[in-house]
Amino acid sequence: MPTPDVPSPGVHGPSPKIQKVLGVPLLTTSYSELGEFCKAWARRGGVTALDFANTQTVTMIRHDPGFRTTAGAFDYMAPDGMPLIWCLNRAGAGLRDRVYGPTFMRHFLNQVPGEFSHYLVGGSEQCGQRLREVFLRNNPAVRFVGAYHGRCTLDGRLDPADEDRVIAEINALDVDFVWVGFGTPKQQEWVHRYRSRLRRGVVLTVGFAFDVNSGLKPDQPPWMQRLGLGWLFRLCSEPRRLIGRYLRYNSLFLRHLLVDGLRGRAWTGPLTRNSR
Repeated sequence: MPTPDVPSPGVHGPSPKIQKVLGVPLLTTSYSELGEFCKAWARRGGVTALDFANTQTVTMIRHDPGFRTTAGAFDYMAPDGMPLIWCLNRAGAGLRDRVYGPTFMRHFLNQVPGEFSHYLVGGSEQCGQRLREVFLRNNPAVRFVGAYHGRCTLDGRLDPADEDRVIAEINALDVDFVWVGFGTPKQQEWVHRYRSRLRRGVVLTVGFAFDVNSGLKPDQPPWMQRLGLGWLFRLCSEPRRLIGRYLRYNSLFLRHLLVDGLRGRAWTGPLTRNSR
């Protein structure tokens, strides 16, 4: 099977370091550095889309041509899972930690300046209200200007009665950061479907971050995160919903890692712009 042909990140503005795992370009960065990149992307105008990729996301891009096309809507992918960090470090990345979506959202919104605006897409009304309360308590300067808490189909479409209104509202509000929390693959499909209709802003697909940061669901303890056992914690929390997903994509990830490893292309070292 050929290496996935994932579109390269844009060449304008900040230039984060990139390395590939299973052919998927991933940022080699930290929480604080990525936060600075996000603010720079928001200031420069246009649309920048960032996904927090775990082993499931990378496997789907490697394995599923349809999802590979969907992932082409993103400019950058941050390594959300520890197995990805281990692969990147084998290629010399020297990373001390992953960039976990829930932690990044918390780290960023707890200190982001009030010059930036934020819009929430996904989650329940209760979830959205709690997110606003939590982050405003931690950072009174954070500025939430709108939200959409309706449904999203598996192919990323909002309710036809809502989609034009929501996109028009995001554009009219001139939103800097659009936080999307539908979960994989709905949130990636949402970006693929609606990115071209957005005028500007940084779109971040953070999924589980909505539930964790609102306090509606527990997060994995730090020791499990360090050992790459977050999937096990979530499986124990929601076994009926997640067992099929984890069995399928964890095994596929290991299979592709073995196959690509035998061919010497499971991961790459730092890429230049011309080699992406």
